[in-house]
Amino acid sequence: MTASLQSLIDCGTRLWLDSVDPDEVVANKQRGITGATSNPIIIAGLIETGRFDDDIQHFIDQDMDDEAIAWAMTDKLVGDAQQQFHDVWKNSAGNDGWVSFELDPLLEDPDNDLPLDQKIARYVELGKQWSQGHDNRMIKVPATEAGLGALEELAAAGITLNVTLIFSQRQYELARDAVWKGRQRFGQLDSFKSVYSIFISRVDVYTKDHASDLSKDAQGLMGIVNAKRIGIDNAKFWADKGLKHEQEMIFASTGKKLDWQPEDYYVQAMAGSDIQTNPPETNDAVAGMDKTYTAQSRELPAQAILDELDSKVNIEHLEDTLMSEGTAKFAKPHKKLLATIADKRAALATS
Repeated sequence: MTASLQSLIDCGTRLWLDSVDPDEVVANKQRGITGATSNPIIIAGLIETGRFDDDIQHFIDQDMDDEAIAWAMTDKLVGDAQQQFHDVWKNSAGNDGWVSFELDPLLEDPDNDLPLDQKIARYVELGKQWSQGHDNRMIKVPATEAGLGALEELAAAGITLNVTLIFSQRQYELARDAVWKGRQRFGQLDSFKSVYSIFISRVDVYTKDHASDLSKDAQGLMGIVNAKRIGIDNAKFWADKGLKHEQEMIFASTGKKLDWQPEDYYVQAMAGSDIQTNPPETNDAVAGMDKTYTAQSRELPAQAILDELDSKVNIEHLEDTLMSEGTAKFAKPHKKLLATIADKRAALATS
């Protein structure tokens, strides 16, 4: 454990890894990371390394098609990470040690053009399928119209949820209320855990492109202010519910996006509470810094900055734009994953 990462944890941050690379999971767990998340980009990248060719060949030998192999590999890699963090899950009685499993991104692919009710039903079906038999697996559902529409039924089935692709207060409130309503239907509140992934750095890419009239002091702060405000609201909402476990924000998209930002720009700003999901390279950068972090995740900038952001950033347009980009970024990586498996199948057949 490096002093900088330790200080980040000591000031109240829970660190999860934005990867299920088995080597990175082991290395980062030794640094104090206590959970992980996954997505198709991560799975495709791991398959491309060739380290899992034996597993691919095993699934090919079972006459699986590319889609089935994609999900079998996701299930395996997420499951392996779950084993690594199972002791954390057990020792925290289910408050920590989770690994997220993302449901089919192609449900949001515009090319599929599925009716809303069919998408909602499919999210519920897949959530039940991929959560079954797993202690410390979170099912990751995007805060799209269909994803939000599925949350109550998923929570009512007792499924632990990570609602992802949140950019706005509106999305957060709809997600939180649906999950809470569904979980109250299910009961067993002593084991209830939920998290809400607010994306940070993408918001500042948006303001750079769509709110270029922001002052130098305000530019690059919208993502942080947005996440802090929602984090503060989340803490207030759950404070009087008498729950055993923390219902937390995940501060996601914490890697730097703008040239002028230091590597730990968002890490430092969101230090002090809830969960940060950092990619391995971000943790590596922080580990190499001689820095002491202090709690800042509940501290907002000066009122003049807040007023400027509120007056110059159109939240509705921000959400619409980033959701459109986000759903595309959901679908394209899964298509890439399928193409990667097809290429791997062809390469193994000739080797």
